[in-house]
Amino acid sequence: MSVAKNIYPIFDKMLSREAKERVLNQKAKVFWLTGLSGSGKTTLAIQLERQLHELGYFTQLLDGDNIRSGLNANLGFSDEDRTENIRRIAEVSKLFLNCGVITIACFVSPTKAIRSQAQQIIGDDFVEVFVDTPLSVCEERDVKGLYKKARAGEIKDFTGISAPFEAPESAEIHLHTENKSVKESVKELLDAVLPMINAKS
Repeated sequence: MSVAKNIYPIFDKMLSREAKERVLNQKAKVFWLTGLSGSGKTTLAIQLERQLHELGYFTQLLDGDNIRSGLNANLGFSDEDRTENIRRIAEVSKLFLNCGVITIACFVSPTKAIRSQAQQIIGDDFVEVFVDTPLSVCEERDVKGLYKKARAGEIKDFTGISAPFEAPESAEIHLHTENKSVKESVKELLDAVLPMINAKS
């Protein structure tokens, strides 16, 4: 990507993230939920955000379909567009992070390279959350009917069917959801998240 000339960033003159975190009484993080379509990422993210809100935390939820209906509406699902999709999301997440906001991002982000790109942009406060749900379970749910279409050849390059999903090997938070209720998985996620965002920790 070429870098535009005549650009003079003012990052060093802006109000610091630490100052904003003090006002919000929290530590900002980006919790990046990755997993197959239908694994439960969005369901867990919604419940996590609501529980954090009830506890007095200031959050922002970024979800794949929401982002693709607005900011990234011009992108498809080619390798190049997937990479650009994640790059933009990571940059937006970094903006929220620098505002002291706890950001919950849920995206399939199927390859190690694409998640590494997000981590490099966001930095040390990128927390990878692997929502580990077997393909068979995701297909049984098939809430959006996407697996059925993918199996029928109506959707090309569909992760888990005609495109690979590279599971994280060392996610900071690893949720095995197959034999757990949503309530149990949310509690496990919340218990892992709270120590990371507590301003006193």
